[in-house]
Amino acid sequence: MPLVRRMVAEIFGREANLSQHPDEAVALGAILQGAILEGNLQNVALLDVTPLSLGIETFGGLMNVIIPRNTTIPAKAGELFTNAVAGQSGMKLTILQGERELAADNWTLGSFEIPFPPSPKGAARVGVQFFIDADGILQVLARDTATGSEKIVEIKSAVEVSDEAVEAMLAGSLEHAFEDMDARIFTEARLKAEEMLPAVEAALGQLAAELPPEEIALIRTQAAEVTAALDSKETLRLKQALTALDNATQTLATRLIEKAMG
Repeated sequence: MPLVRRMVAEIFGREANLSQHPDEAVALGAILQGAILEGNLQNVALLDVTPLSLGIETFGGLMNVIIPRNTTIPAKAGELFTNAVAGQSGMKLTILQGERELAADNWTLGSFEIPFPPSPKGAARVGVQFFIDADGILQVLARDTATGSEKIVEIKSAVEVSDEAVEAMLAGSLEHAFEDMDARIFTEARLKAEEMLPAVEAALGQLAAELPPEEIALIRTQAAEVTAALDSKETLRLKQALTALDNATQTLATRLIEKAMG
């Protein structure tokens, strides 16, 4: 139905896959499987897929998907992550399974830590790779790119999930889709605000004498609006306040860069 397709596209941010005919897909699969069992069809295998998405928890308590739901196995995928806090000397990897935006609403399959030398914020690099073999066993590898230090954990329950549990997770993700997405957007905006506000204050401390009083007043007004939006937990208000503060600090940022370079 066109309405369902539009809703799916709005919720997931991508167009629905229409390559299979919905009235024929199950029947065609049953025919193929029957032919395989009868021996009339050779050299055809039915491939398993991941029943739910697999990923890790990232800063702010968000779910970062590494292998999406319905990926054919065996499968391998990875991403590069960095430290969120200055002086951080390790990273805890919590392995998640599910379809919700917040880590707490998904299932935890395991966790482990990968150490690295204390680094400034954003300086450490940790590569994380997920590999599911043909037997459905998940291996998670984490490697510090600077030292080559690595750890590997193996999880055997990543694919063996009951139909009832999968259906419950999918139903929950659909039921809470809009509030989950709002929570993710607000969390990402909150993290940006918590990084931006101290940076703006520090820049004003260095360059206040070089800026017109009205520009300083505008920046402080916009910064105060960001703080108020954080307190009110209003996603749209916070996003708009961050955009306004970005615009108000363009000259400040330019002068800060020029001072650092010269």
